[in-house]
Amino acid sequence: MKQWSIIVALLTCSLFVPKTRAGEASKASSKTIGKAAIKTGGNYEVEEVRGLAYHDGKDADSVRHKLDLYLPKGQKDFPVLFFVHGGAWRSGNKDLYGPLGKTFAKNGIGTVIINYRLSPKVQHPAHIEDVAKAFAWTHRNIGKHGGRADQIFVCGHSAGGHLVALLGTCDSHLKAETLTTRDICGMIPLSGVYTITPVIFKMAFGNDPEVCKAASPLTHVKGNHPPALVAYADKDYPFLDIMAEQLCKKLEGCKCEVTSLKVANRTHITIIVQIANEADPATQAMLAFIARHSNLILTERQQP
Repeated sequence: MKQWSIIVALLTCSLFVPKTRAGEASKASSKTIGKAAIKTGGNYEVEEVRGLAYHDGKDADSVRHKLDLYLPKGQKDFPVLFFVHGGAWRSGNKDLYGPLGKTFAKNGIGTVIINYRLSPKVQHPAHIEDVAKAFAWTHRNIGKHGGRADQIFVCGHSAGGHLVALLGTCDSHLKAETLTTRDICGMIPLSGVYTITPVIFKMAFGNDPEVCKAASPLTHVKGNHPPALVAYADKDYPFLDIMAEQLCKKLEGCKCEVTSLKVANRTHITIIVQIANEADPATQAMLAFIARHSNLILTERQQP
């Protein structure tokens, strides 16, 4: 319990030793990229469209029900990265992740970065309901901005990692938006929480064991889930590495394609900060994962 308390305290403050699992033909190299050649999807100019409302009902929040788009300017039919921020379900803002959006858009991947309602103003399932609404908006509208609705990859860090893992394993939230997990091309949770424990996360989830169980992605892994790249830092918060490997093991047991990525020399914070660097090993792994499951073509480029 003491260690779990440490997690909560650290989480409120706000990638490469890969292990290949089911569906992977070969193991990726653990060699540090350094100044060697890297793979890129291009060097496009980035167009920003910010502050779009993805929910405009009577209960709409003028700040939290908004999203931003980062697009490869002038391009069409590109894959899409849908990103959910972290912050212990009670803090965080899409505005902090512009560098991430620009990095992927520069590489030919349209990027959607969302806000969602936070605790203590709301509790579960409000967070995941907002994520599902934002995903549904993206699925309906990204084609108008050049993206492919059939190539949307969901990604999130920390609490956001929990939310995208839940979105990709539990059909009920997307069914409410007339979609299913089959509409997710791939999921990339980073340093996420995959088992919600009563009391410890009381502010966001309450202390009902059944509610917390239903909010836990590990509860819902039963098969036919999207391909997954599950990443965590070698110096991550306590238990996040264990939960990541548990998620991978369950997905593997269901014959789902999953790759575990333990990122060397990273903490819970630096794993997401460094994603904005296209040469970062975790970013390289994400680009490779997206290319493997979409029409993105990567080419080798020497670093300056």
